[in-house]
Amino acid sequence: MKITTWNVNSVRTRLDHVTGWLAENSVEVLCLQETKVVDADFPRSPFEALGYIPYVFGQKSYNGVALIAKTPLSEVQMGFTPVFAHAGLETNAAELLDQQKRVITGVAESGVRVVNLYVPNGNAIGSEKYAYKLHWFEVLYRYIKALLRRSPQGIVLCGDFNIALEDRDIHDPQGRQTHIMSSDAEREALRTLLALGFADAFRKFTTEAGHFSWWDYRAASFRRNRGWRIDHHYVTAELYEQAIACTIDCGPRQLEKPSDHTPVTLELACVGG
Repeated sequence: MKITTWNVNSVRTRLDHVTGWLAENSVEVLCLQETKVVDADFPRSPFEALGYIPYVFGQKSYNGVALIAKTPLSEVQMGFTPVFAHAGLETNAAELLDQQKRVITGVAESGVRVVNLYVPNGNAIGSEKYAYKLHWFEVLYRYIKALLRRSPQGIVLCGDFNIALEDRDIHDPQGRQTHIMSSDAEREALRTLLALGFADAFRKFTTEAGHFSWWDYRAASFRRNRGWRIDHHYVTAELYEQAIACTIDCGPRQLEKPSDHTPVTLELACVGG
């Protein structure tokens, strides 16, 4: 079973990139972030022509997530609120955060639950958006804790986390404590979430520095490999054991007018055939 995460920075702008990649890379679930389109205008037909089913949760011009699945998903839920309600949790905070479309989940035929996230960037340390990001993680913690009770086959938690968890995930970590996406508070928020029982699938296979999934458009960052690894697959223990590969495909970043992110693919053995 292959699951790919990719922040496409507008699915309509990069439609040819995404469908071209999908035509050449058969995956069970493609998790997209920053689709930047309302659900009614999502370009479903090109994905359906490839034999995929789109499940979408979007908004105009900003944010937006989607699950593009080879076979029908069950228990598809958009946002925090439905999961909070199912668990009997108070939903006010979830409803407020769900005004931004950043979370979608579904269960594959194998029983594996996929959670696709677009974590807020945070803008700048100490800003209102930074406080929003840390609060978002507090709500995400409760969301994932509730989902774990409903996911006996395990969870793949993937997406654009907008956090480089370790210094080796940044081309130049000097001064990272004062940089958005690598501050101590952000890293601690992510580590608290992972302590629920998740491990980094990429680091099971690749331990050295120098591997990135996002490069700024400025200063020839991609050509100079001045990137950050902020797109992740975190998996529960049973799926960590079944993980046989987790790879970053830099090819799409070399295309004309690409997304600033590139796909990251997790492969699980003995799951879904």
